[in-house]
Amino acid sequence: MQLHNRDVRQDVRELGELLGDVLEEQTSRTSFETVESCRRTAIDYRAGDLDSRDSLISELETLSPHRQRIVARAFTTYFELINLAEERERVRTIRQASQEGTLQDSLETAAEQLGEDDLETVQQVLDDVLIEPTFTAHPTEARRKTVKSKLRAIATDLETLDERLLTDKETDQIWRDVDSEVTSLWQTPQVRNRQPEPEDEARNVQWYLENTLFDVVGEVYDELADAIDEEVDGDLEIPKLFEFRSWAGSDRDGNPYVTPDVTANTLERQRAIVLERYREQLKRLSGVLSQDGSRIDAGSAFTASLEDDRERLPGSARSAEDRYPGEPYRQKLKLMRERLDRVGDVRPGGYNDADELLTDLEVIAESLQNNGGESVVDAHVDPIRRQVATFGFSLASLDLREHQQKHTDAIAEALEGEGIDYHALDEDERVELLTDAVLQDERVIDLSETDGLSDDSARVLRLFDNLGDWQTEYGVEAIDTYAISMTDEPSHVLEVLFLADQAGVVSLPEHCGLDIVPLLETEYALSGARRIMGTLYENEAYSQALEARGQTQEIMLGYSDSNKENGFLAANWSLYKNQRRLGEICDDYDVTMRLFHGRGGSISRGGGPMGEALLALPNSTVTGQVKFTEQGEAIAEKYGNPRIAERNIEQMLNAQLRARHNAINNPKEEIPDEWMDAMETMATAARQEYRDLLESDGFVQYFEQATPITVIENLDLGSRPASRSGERSVEDLRAIPWVFSWTQSRCILPGWYAIATGIDAYLEDGGSEATLQEMYDEWDFFRTTLDNAALSLSRTELEIAERYADLAEDDLRETFFPRLTGEYKRATELIQTIGQRDQLHTRDWLGENLERRNPYVDPLNLLQTYLLDRTHRTDIEERTLRLTVKGIAAGMKNTG
Repeated sequence: MQLHNRDVRQDVRELGELLGDVLEEQTSRTSFETVESCRRTAIDYRAGDLDSRDSLISELETLSPHRQRIVARAFTTYFELINLAEERERVRTIRQASQEGTLQDSLETAAEQLGEDDLETVQQVLDDVLIEPTFTAHPTEARRKTVKSKLRAIATDLETLDERLLTDKETDQIWRDVDSEVTSLWQTPQVRNRQPEPEDEARNVQWYLENTLFDVVGEVYDELADAIDEEVDGDLEIPKLFEFRSWAGSDRDGNPYVTPDVTANTLERQRAIVLERYREQLKRLSGVLSQDGSRIDAGSAFTASLEDDRERLPGSARSAEDRYPGEPYRQKLKLMRERLDRVGDVRPGGYNDADELLTDLEVIAESLQNNGGESVVDAHVDPIRRQVATFGFSLASLDLREHQQKHTDAIAEALEGEGIDYHALDEDERVELLTDAVLQDERVIDLSETDGLSDDSARVLRLFDNLGDWQTEYGVEAIDTYAISMTDEPSHVLEVLFLADQAGVVSLPEHCGLDIVPLLETEYALSGARRIMGTLYENEAYSQALEARGQTQEIMLGYSDSNKENGFLAANWSLYKNQRRLGEICDDYDVTMRLFHGRGGSISRGGGPMGEALLALPNSTVTGQVKFTEQGEAIAEKYGNPRIAERNIEQMLNAQLRARHNAINNPKEEIPDEWMDAMETMATAARQEYRDLLESDGFVQYFEQATPITVIENLDLGSRPASRSGERSVEDLRAIPWVFSWTQSRCILPGWYAIATGIDAYLEDGGSEATLQEMYDEWDFFRTTLDNAALSLSRTELEIAERYADLAEDDLRETFFPRLTGEYKRATELIQTIGQRDQLHTRDWLGENLERRNPYVDPLNLLQTYLLDRTHRTDIEERTLRLTVKGIAAGMKNTG
């Protein structure tokens, strides 16, 4: 069966030709020929037909600033279009494999594994699993919203060309539309002229929730239900398996622009969006449920529910009866829509929460089933029920986040007026004071009294003062999590409990309206996990709060800062060890742990294939509940296209179902001591080498001179500042611009540096390659770590990176670039040896991807290095330089 009319080569060729036509129309024949010359020269060099890039470099550097900008724009636009072609190819691959029954990591394969066990265990797995993707506003999305909108229109046209039978006239009309969009894209500014505001970032996240995820989640549930029915004998209840969360509009860490008004507006907008989607769904359902009340028995439960609505909304009930005489389901749905209209309204009768809407849907489903309408329920009612269960009345629950120091300072300033010198107290004294304050009935501070406080402290108190009102207005579940950045001590967690108690959000022992989430990201915090968590679990106040939250403790692990602090290999090992340690601590105190993985989009910040990452977690940490961040360009790549979004969710669910099943059957996964010792040796040596690099005299200056960090810091990517204090140091710089800068220079050292030093240290200590090969074959953690490093190594281009190194002062270049080169070459050699393969990566698609992209990224890199080397750039050169950053990001499909 032929599912598609096209292939990726045709898409790339025809989009490239169309862009060439637009380029010539919008500029000139000479400009077109210049771009073509650069393109052909770059391809010829990559193909081995030229000995050097000198002619390409010379051509780029002798162009006028105007012509250089055209070249940068042409290659940037090319990548925007080619990314669509590759997205379409991914959809083809998914559809074809699904049709042939060869789709890996599918729900069918997960169901097959579950089907080997008894019914009780399968139900336990389903009941335990809860996956919580959490969208952040971290500034790594390089494209403007306007540009994304135009690209999405082109993607829709490509889908039509590929999947529909069209006449020649229809095909011509679609290509006319594509031509129009590409022309408009060329004429649209690629670079933002203002910094996005927090509410812009919140709207961006809301777009994916509203326009993609809201619709595809129900399809995933349907696929799982079908797969389970096929493989498992007996009746099973499929509970809620997904819950979406967001930091956009609520993450305050380092972002002074996220005010209480921003959070309130975000909550209001998200509720309005999801209620409108429910109205649409109920209206559509009304078109289906046109049953004649005289020919069915709707049942006593339905009749009672409808009568309750009539009493609650008498005016609307009369209108419903007039409009739908004798059609009870339509009358009920009309009143349900009216109740949705009144949520948050001064008029009475609105739904109090999503559970009440679910109850109404269940009443309708039961009535239909009793009248032989099981297929109607399956096709039309169940998808809505799953949407309501997943998205509630909040679309995505908001997580609050702030740096621990802000809480400490705010409490100290507030308590100063009560005669308490909080800063002077040691850790034990702070824990005792906070505990006593939470347990006593009287409040200690008035959150509304902020006169005389610093701006930062006043902001903290105002936030908590608003929190109770938000939970009352939008429901506790709409904003019920508080993450604490840089948690190092138990008091940092108790400070948030204290502030929440003063706000009335906590009233122990009966109620705790917050999950308080320590973010462990420093080596001190991770190594002190038992000290921190054990103290909290034994604390009288915190143990009551934990019990009120169902004995579930969420703990967040920071991949980005851990990597920046310790290097790739040491960070991964530390996180693995400490996950196991946290699992043991929680088991000791009979607490269910939910790990929150603070992953970035890139390998350097914990990224990589999510399914592999979930399966590589230690079994002792897989409780079924898991949470992870989705951010930046990864959101657009994973959730921009509905079919790809569905596939991503399916892979997550496949991995988590299998991981939980494995953990139930093998809760204490035994890793040979020899492997653990090997990793300890490798990680220790790798961390020492990485820290030595960062702390070497002149390294910060080399980083500043050999990457475009100074340009990236000034890009309008996000609302949050690029550094925490404006200082120029690796420690102060946020992880995103740190990784972004190295990615631009094609030397992606955060994703592989020191891994070779670590492995060599193990070998020199008497270790064997055979043991490493055994570890790679049999240990998911080790294999995933090396494979992820291989991806970063594969994307590194030392010949291009050398051009950036040449921008540094000679002594800095000679000190650092050979060191990086040596580590890269040895890592490449070792990974191929351990993996017993003749290439770095294990993914065929990556080789094709790099071969297609590299010749087009090269001119942008060469132009960027030329412009970076100019001490006095004109305005047009500055704009061109910023555009090269966007273009390289599009070409690498990665920023930070």
